[in-house]
Amino acid sequence: MGNLFHDTCFTCCLCNKKLSGESFYTISGRIFCEDDFLYSGVHPSPEVCNGCGYLITDMVLQALGKSYHPSCFRCVVCRESLEGLPFTVGTDNKVYCVSDYHKVQAPRCAACRMPILPSEGSTESIRVVSFHRNYHVECYDSAVNLT
Repeated sequence: MGNLFHDTCFTCCLCNKKLSGESFYTISGRIFCEDDFLYSGVHPSPEVCNGCGYLITDMVLQALGKSYHPSCFRCVVCRESLEGLPFTVGTDNKVYCVSDYHKVQAPRCAACRMPILPSEGSTESIRVVSFHRNYHVECYDSAVNLT
C-alpha cells in the first residue's frame, strides 16, 4: 500500500483488530480484516449463496437463476452435492438428484405401493395402467393370476 504502520496502528477500520500477520483487504484506502471484509457488506461482490446465505468469495455455481457455493448445491432428499452431476427440478421447484426425483415423483404401484422406477441402466419405466391405477408389470401379472 506504500505506507508504513506501527504494529499497534495497523488495524481494521471497523473492529480495530490488529492485522499484523493476518489477512487483510483494502478498499478506497480503508483497511479491513477478513471477517469484516467478507461479512460486513463492504465486499464488492453481491454474490450470496442461496444454500447457506454466506458470501461467495471464490467459485460460483449458477443454477436456476441463483448462486451457490459448489458444495451447497444439494439434492433436497439425500443432501448429496450435485456439483458436476445431473439434476432435475420437481414441480415444487426443488432440486433433486435424478435417482431421488424418480423415487419422489414416480407413480406408485396400486398393488405393492412402491414407486414404479426405471430398471437399472434405463431412463424409462414400464408400467401397466388399468382402471386409472398404475402397476408394476410383475404386480399386475400377480393380481390378474389371483382372480
